[in-house]
Amino acid sequence: MSRQRLTLRLDSADVPQAEALIALAGAETISLRDAADDPVFEPEPSTVPLWPHVVVEALFAHGTDVAPLRELLAARFPGADVTVDALEDADWVAKLPQPVRARPIGARLWLAPADDASVPSDRLVVRINMGLAFGTGEHATTALCLEWLERHVARGVTVLDYGCGSGILALAALKLGARFAYAVDNDSQALTATLANAALNGIAVAEQLFVGAPEQLPAVAVDVLAANILAGPLVELAPTFAERVVPGGMLVLSGILEAQAARVTAAYAPHFSDIAQTARDGWVRLSARRKAG
Repeated sequence: MSRQRLTLRLDSADVPQAEALIALAGAETISLRDAADDPVFEPEPSTVPLWPHVVVEALFAHGTDVAPLRELLAARFPGADVTVDALEDADWVAKLPQPVRARPIGARLWLAPADDASVPSDRLVVRINMGLAFGTGEHATTALCLEWLERHVARGVTVLDYGCGSGILALAALKLGARFAYAVDNDSQALTATLANAALNGIAVAEQLFVGAPEQLPAVAVDVLAANILAGPLVELAPTFAERVVPGGMLVLSGILEAQAARVTAAYAPHFSDIAQTARDGWVRLSARRKAG
């Protein structure tokens, strides 16, 4: 069965309002891309990508009357060039999220899709549902964090996954022996995804895992803090992260372009020592140790 595709071009500031109208009209999926084809990989959930102009595409079920929505969007956003066309099954199915690719992470972890029965018995398995929030380990930023956690998380530590997305970093840390993990995000959809993935992995919420918004996070300092977000927020959060890591504790940051690494490093240098940098595919992971006192 075919789907209807609604497409419009907007200034980035108009995206949240347009998304709300499209969602209320019953869209099955909504996707964003840069109008100039300059991609930003894995932006924070619920934030508008850092593009000046955005193409919004929404898919609707066959038979949905999208004419009123098209007229509303055209009137609300003059110049948006709102169009509607049909997509056959082969076209719209190709746009759906692809399954997680089962694969090893370091020497101990195994990342697997939710329904994969053929997982190795000699590895710690982390299963991930697709579709609710980003963070499947595919992108270099997430993979770099997972690889670091696989090498450095020791049994009994506490971990904070700040900007948790799917919860993959917090869940991986628990599988690796962490005593407790805190997963925080400012997007409710990410929190829902984290809870679903926790259940999938047999993680007991409250006993092993806290899931909530940043302002709900208890007044705790942890042994390991991981944040795979964007360079701008990382710079702003440096003093906050310093308060959230115990002296001698570890920090791992990702979501940083190579050109941004020096700025992020400078923000954390007053609070952290032994800052190390690892690059992959144009992205950088920073790791460091909290200074005493």
